[in-house]
Amino acid sequence: MFNIVLYQPEIPPNTGNIIRLCANTGARLHLVEPMGFVLDDSRVRRAGLDYHELARVERYKNWADFRQKNQSMKIWAFSTRGNRSYHQAKFHDEDGLLFGPETRGLPNEILAQEGQQVLRIPMRSDSRSLNLSNTVAIVLYEALRQQDFVGLE
Repeated sequence: MFNIVLYQPEIPPNTGNIIRLCANTGARLHLVEPMGFVLDDSRVRRAGLDYHELARVERYKNWADFRQKNQSMKIWAFSTRGNRSYHQAKFHDEDGLLFGPETRGLPNEILAQEGQQVLRIPMRSDSRSLNLSNTVAIVLYEALRQQDFVGLE
């Protein structure tokens, strides 16, 4: 099972969409606070529909709390500043796929902690970024493909 890690998410519908994605794929969702909304926000519920009960969602008060509780989790950070494409990575069960807030991405200090494991999704050079929930879906399905979609039909 893969782990989706959202560092300080800001936009409720993106998190709702990702909850739905996790419910449909079996991935665990880790939310690192502070968030730009409350989890019971109607916009989160609307995007996640009734999938919230089907997804495993864990919350952490900050990045240090998350890392302390998930010390053995291998983290793959995603950023437009990444030096390798996501398709070049070899993902393994239980890996953590880390994504930053929609308006600013992951801070440099977190990217530096993750070292060579900073990946990017190829896109046009004149583009800024992709939508967060789309990015998570692209990466998660590549990780699942590499595992031959075990547990999915």
